[in-house]
Amino acid sequence: MGIDLNRFCVNRKIAPNLTIEQFFQLMARCGLNKVEMRNDMPSGKVTDSLSALQVNALAEKYRQEIVTINAVYPFNQITSTLLEKTEGLLKEARAIGAEALVLCPLNDGNPISLEDTVSAMQTLAPLFEKYGIAGLVEPLGFEMSSLRSAVLTQTLIREAQVPFKIVLDTFHHYLYVEDEVNFETKIDISLIGLVHVSGVEDDRRKALLTDEERLMLSERDLMKNIEQVLRLERLGYQGIYSFEPFSSVLAGWSEADIEREIRQSIALLTP
Repeated sequence: MGIDLNRFCVNRKIAPNLTIEQFFQLMARCGLNKVEMRNDMPSGKVTDSLSALQVNALAEKYRQEIVTINAVYPFNQITSTLLEKTEGLLKEARAIGAEALVLCPLNDGNPISLEDTVSAMQTLAPLFEKYGIAGLVEPLGFEMSSLRSAVLTQTLIREAQVPFKIVLDTFHHYLYVEDEVNFETKIDISLIGLVHVSGVEDDRRKALLTDEERLMLSERDLMKNIEQVLRLERLGYQGIYSFEPFSSVLAGWSEADIEREIRQSIALLTP
């Protein structure tokens, strides 16, 4: 497939029990130089107990580029608390050299109108500009999500006239089957800022799948990740693929397990 190794990234969700230094060190051992940080790790903080300067020193030591922080939630339900949280994460992103901040929509079964979603983007965009951080909107394919479609999300970004792009997540795309209709003619590759990749081996119907079923890739993967990635490559995508498994079984993985799963997943995408 010809995907260069420096286009692969790993989300810290894969290693809930590793310190930031252990995580960076493991990524370097895998030959990778890109990571995603999170604000929902066990510590509840993006940088755990470390300062931004300490994280920067570790990133330099292990030659890791921090691609994103995940995530602002729910970005399309604007409140003073949400704005304060967003600005706090933007400050952290700038302090640790993260390039982008991910924005996730409300996912509790309550609808948010398209107009309110557009308005939320317009409200948040000046904050992102202020801190020099890119905004990446990640539609969630769950039936209870207020924004499920990658294609629609791109339409709303254009309507809002904001410089955001989307995170195209192979799991969420798999759940929202309607986007497969004329996908190749409707998706704008230039508005994809990142692709999240995970695998599912559970054969229950899509409506019953949750983050708990998200693992790394294997030959038993039911989501056709290889085909999804091949298509994106054929359509001209030249950006980053970030592995983002979510299952609680990850808590039981050793460093050797994580390394094996990363190497296996990359091998499946770069035969």
